[in-house]
Amino acid sequence: MAHLLTVVYNLTMEAIMADDKDLATEGAKQQLKGAAKQVEGRVRSTVGAATGDTSEQLKGKAQELKGKVQQGLGKAKQKADPEPGVDED
Repeated sequence: MAHLLTVVYNLTMEAIMADDKDLATEGAKQQLKGAAKQVEGRVRSTVGAATGDTSEQLKGKAQELKGKVQQGLGKAKQKADPEPGVDED
């Protein structure tokens, strides 16, 4: 659990410290990456369940959760952009 919290913290800090100027575009990219990570996690969890590998199932669930967090950060970035599509100078 501590590892998962560390990963979530790192994703949060990465999103905050990103130097990208157009938050809406960056947010959309984050959402897509998060969605992909969720799918990977679901596949990994399903494979773990099919093979009886509980460790793999848990890793898949953790990856799915990381994807949800990343997708949420992307949505927050998009909402935070006052002028989508316009770079700040």
